[in-house]
Amino acid sequence: MNDVAPNLILYPLFAMFALVAMVLLRMRRMRFAAVRSGEVSIKYYRAYQEGDEPEALKVVSRHFVNLFEMPVLFYVGVIMTYITQSVSYWMVALAWMYVALRYVHSWVHLGSNDVRVRVTVYFASAGVLLLLWASLFLTLVLGA
Repeated sequence: MNDVAPNLILYPLFAMFALVAMVLLRMRRMRFAAVRSGEVSIKYYRAYQEGDEPEALKVVSRHFVNLFEMPVLFYVGVIMTYITQSVSYWMVALAWMYVALRYVHSWVHLGSNDVRVRVTVYFASAGVLLLLWASLFLTLVLGA
């Protein structure tokens, strides 16, 4: 499309993978500690019944699941951008903006968990994702 190295669009995917890996490791550490301390029975994790997780663990577990919801649309959009040779500085910037907002969302959700801030950041990331998809669509349809 222009003089942008196509691989630049892929680096944000690695950054998202790193975020997912960090949250996974945090969840693992917290779950093992909760089982060791007796806060949660190991039986709970067989079918996620027979008991409950402490709130902090529920938050990190929910956040981990959240990383496999909207971000899936991000992964597909970035891969489609790469495959269709629609990489531009604009698309790379949108991809990095989305990732940055997801990191901020994680920091808020797993930190202060201020719902107002969290929702604001979440919808900002959704807006960036919408822009990414709209830009890809316009590039493919209009050749813009």
